[in-house]
Amino acid sequence: MFKRILFAITVSAVINTAFAATADFAECRNVFANGKPPVLSASIDMKPRSLCFSAFAVLYSGKSHTPIYSAERLNREVLLEARYNQRTNKFYADARLPRAERAELEDYRGSGFDRGHMAPAGDMATPESMAQSFSLANMVPQYPINNRKAWASIEKATRKYVMRAAGDVYVITGPVFDGTPPTIGPDHVWVPQHLFKLVYDPSTNRIWAHWLDNTDDARVGKPISYEELVRRTGIEFLPGH
Repeated sequence: MFKRILFAITVSAVINTAFAATADFAECRNVFANGKPPVLSASIDMKPRSLCFSAFAVLYSGKSHTPIYSAERLNREVLLEARYNQRTNKFYADARLPRAERAELEDYRGSGFDRGHMAPAGDMATPESMAQSFSLANMVPQYPINNRKAWASIEKATRKYVMRAAGDVYVITGPVFDGTPPTIGPDHVWVPQHLFKLVYDPSTNRIWAHWLDNTDDARVGKPISYEELVRRTGIEFLPGH
């Protein structure tokens, strides 16, 4: 039985005013299937804070200093626009979060880990959403080769599927921690042992999840079922489904 705890600036002023932290994703429920955010097990106490961005949402943990998950609604039109959107690479600490709960740039500096996007920059269709995707609230410490090869191939495969889909596809991505995870930086940002990406296509009712160890020698395996992901994480990602 898995015993895991999940979670898984120089930016324009318009970004600071375009979205605000909310108690229940009231401003961005459109990124969730049927407008319903995932339901966490009552046993998961991660100091959660919901954050709305223009193209995705993050349930952030003030305990791990990482996302619990990041959620997106993707479709062919969004990804066609994203192809021509220039990557900014301007990472920043999210000032909406209390200082004691947020990750800072110095936490990752010299750590040997990449700042791994949960909602990928490659999915972002506008300059605003691209800039927002570099919030550290959307990042986890990820082994470099993992981030750039195995995990990148999962992101690419997801986009390839969305490009063929008939309509909107909902994607939820996050880290998973076993026991007492290692940490990096002065703020003790948790390093996940695993990563997941859930894909749900309402037009076909297909649901699957990628599960990848956060190591440099990890290889992409066969997807797991929705039920297995829920069992491993304690999160009901599609309430009522």
